[in-house]
Amino acid sequence: MNKDLLSILEKNSRITPSEIAVMLGTTEEAVKEEIKELEDNKIILGYRTLINWEHVDKDTIKAFIELKITPQAAKGFDRVAEKIYKYPQVKSLTLMSGAYDLLLEVEGETLRDVAMFVSEKLSQMDSVTATTTHFVLKTYKKENVIFANPEVDPREVITL
Repeated sequence: MNKDLLSILEKNSRITPSEIAVMLGTTEEAVKEEIKELEDNKIILGYRTLINWEHVDKDTIKAFIELKITPQAAKGFDRVAEKIYKYPQVKSLTLMSGAYDLLLEVEGETLRDVAMFVSEKLSQMDSVTATTTHFVLKTYKKENVIFANPEVDPREVITL
């Protein structure tokens, strides 16, 4: 597996195989074959576009929800996670160490949608023992891309 190829694609999935070949000192065909093999082996799972939705007329509410859960016998956290990630509101789900076990990123059209998802779906699960919801107010950086425009300092430099 070529980790350099994966790093290049992770930074820019629109880069062409011929451009990658030049960067890696190989042929375009070799790059295409490696990408196909990585896709077939489920190492490359998809290609995404990162969008700054704050600049688009789309009203959605995002929240991060921390869950404390009781793992189920023989399946541990996996069975609970499987039930949770099937909900369309759940955009990502991560098992973590620390005070909470699972971290969910969810979306809804309104604050009420997210609140109802927590109260009617998540908190009703037998294995969920506690939840904490954090609503996203603004995104500054995601997936190593800076969203915020840095402010330009209007002051002029004075030298003597």
